Amino acid sequence: MKVTLIHNPDAGSDDQPSGDELLELIRRAGHEPTYRSSKAKDWDTALEEPGDLVAVAGGDGIVGKVAKRLVGKHTPIAVLPMGTANNIARTLGMMDAPLQQSIAGWSTARRKNFDAGVATGPWGSTHFIEGLGIGLFTEMMTRLDARGNVDLAHLTGPEEKTTTVLQMLQVRLSDSPEIKLNITLDGRDLSGEYVLFEVMNIKSIGPNLFLAPEADPGDGLFDIVCLTRGAQDKLSHCLAECEEDNPAPSGLPVRRGKSVHIEWEGSPIHIDDQAWPDKGGSFPPSSIVIDIAVEPGCLQFLTP
Repeated sequence: MKVTLIHNPDAGSDDQPSGDELLELIRRAGHEPTYRSSKAKDWDTALEEPGDLVAVAGGDGIVGKVAKRLVGKHTPIAVLPMGTANNIARTLGMMDAPLQQSIAGWSTARRKNFDAGVATGPWGSTHFIEGLGIGLFTEMMTRLDARGNVDLAHLTGPEEKTTTVLQMLQVRLSDSPEIKLNITLDGRDLSGEYVLFEVMNIKSIGPNLFLAPEADPGDGLFDIVCLTRGAQDKLSHCLAECEEDNPAPSGLPVRRGKSVHIEWEGSPIHIDDQAWPDKGGSFPPSSIVIDIAVEPGCLQFLTP
């Protein structure tokens, strides 16, 4: 197969294989690779004629960026998980096999149809691969970003970083404010005051926070987590389980649906691992209205 390799050379820990080493593994498996670093200014032009397969070596950030550019194009994606959290790879069951074994299995791998979410709001429309949310996790992500991730700069290993953020969420949980949200899910009223609200397309977000461990990104449905103050003990237990790398069913209230409508007064939003709007955007003076829909089966990922 003709393979386009998109590689984030800065992802994960220092012991990850180099771009040249990845290319050699792909050639040994009998494929014809073309390399593009995600640090190149025009990296995404490599996806204009991607060949038979796009391989993405890195973390959730670059996997998500590639996937959003391939929505509806029917070119399969192979994830080589080399990031910190690797939430997408974990959902796909890609974390157990060594990279060499994963690459060797591309020719016979199963192709899984994979949904994407589409959010439409004051800043236009955008796809998401992992999830969209408001509240506790968004606040923590925004705070870390505003401080240039200085709280994590002294940490080296991916596990150390994810555990630290989970611990920070645990500390913040007790005094995280409730946010009044007017929500409808497939016409059902879910309005209330929530500490955390997440529209999940995959099992986990951020620091391997398994809010929806039963989520299937190919079922045409979102998993919606709405956490009130009264349910914060359940999230505390979920955070503790994730710290122990035990992503058991969280026990959090999860609802499933295809279409979400949200109205609320301005507070930060995340889409995947980014704030929405970005730093150049601003919140409207009136209530924010966002509509979220599933685009079913618009992507294909290779799975074991």
